[in-house]
Amino acid sequence: MAHSWSFFSAGQLTFGCGSRHELGKLAAGRRFRKVLIVTDATLEGLGLVQPLISDLMQHGLQVELFDGSVAEPDLEIAKNATLAATTFQPDAIIGLGGGSNIDLAKITSVLATHGGEAQDYFGWNNVPGPIIPVIAMPTTAGTGSEVSQSAVLTDRAASMKVSMLSQFMRPALAIVDPELTYTCPKQVTADSGIDALTHAIEAYLSKDASKIPAEPGEPVPYSGCTPIGELFAEEAIALVGRYLVAAVHDPKNREAREKMSLAATLAGLAFSNCGVAVVHALEYPIGGRVHCSHGGGNGLLLPYVMRYNLGERETKLSRIAQLMDPIVDYGSDMEGAMQAIRLVEQLKSLIGIPEKLSALGVTKEMLPEFADKSFAITRLMTINPRTPSRDDLLEILTEAL
Repeated sequence: MAHSWSFFSAGQLTFGCGSRHELGKLAAGRRFRKVLIVTDATLEGLGLVQPLISDLMQHGLQVELFDGSVAEPDLEIAKNATLAATTFQPDAIIGLGGGSNIDLAKITSVLATHGGEAQDYFGWNNVPGPIIPVIAMPTTAGTGSEVSQSAVLTDRAASMKVSMLSQFMRPALAIVDPELTYTCPKQVTADSGIDALTHAIEAYLSKDASKIPAEPGEPVPYSGCTPIGELFAEEAIALVGRYLVAAVHDPKNREAREKMSLAATLAGLAFSNCGVAVVHALEYPIGGRVHCSHGGGNGLLLPYVMRYNLGERETKLSRIAQLMDPIVDYGSDMEGAMQAIRLVEQLKSLIGIPEKLSALGVTKEMLPEFADKSFAITRLMTINPRTPSRDDLLEILTEAL
């Protein structure tokens, strides 16, 4: 039987400058009556929350606010948000903020709908059915959480970032308004932008869909690389190559902000279908231990993993170089592939992403534990174009130290 593949997204994606003003109308049109906003005190302080509440109330909705989220939220914060949801009983949950807040909104919806603890749903396909609809409104350009089926929490006891994945967790509505990213600080812009690039490159280089071991019709966390995923990944890579540096160093550059928001959403569509691989697997234990930002950790590791995948993905890596730097003509695929790695390294240094893990406080003694924990995340190992051994992972980490 021919190998089939599927493509998933948010139920509706509304994109454009000023699109946040459509929130009340879109929510009322879906017959929502009570909405819980999951966000953080910083965004409330910046004045991003109150206009949304007013808009929702003008359209006849009751609104409750949970502003207790933080960057890289943990299990305790998920409990607090769930308590707010079970008390208020909303018929929609809005995640406003970076990927952390949107992820928290998804997890809150899962727990408020199905009960239990966050730990019950970690891993793939453990959410038993539909959840309270989530409306995602990103204020950073990076994670793609507004269109993805995954959410990440920090398990402080295990010093590990843990994720839950389920197609039920894709937002019902994503409103991507680049104007919401105008207040995004420089370092967050850099970290989230390189995160988007990591998503796009890992999706683009992922194992072909036809090589993913699955029975026909069996749900898989990631399909591997598909023609639609490739399209989105290529456009995202080109946009990041062209606009990320400007968005970081000239935050009022409206065009750069808009294009980076688009790049992040396209990369989200690519990776949440095709998959992410070894970069993410390595970042989870590192981020859990040294508390670097997810995007910053991914960006640091990205060129090292690209080099590891070189033998399997020379032609595609060469294409990445053309997408990021369309003016140059490379003599051979190998030259182009090496240049792609150099371009990513160059981009890292231009936006202030550290070159080495030691800059984050990682020591040589930590590496075996990181390699063990990463190797155990089999769904990410099988997506990588070159299947790594535990020793391969240790070698990549040692090179990145």
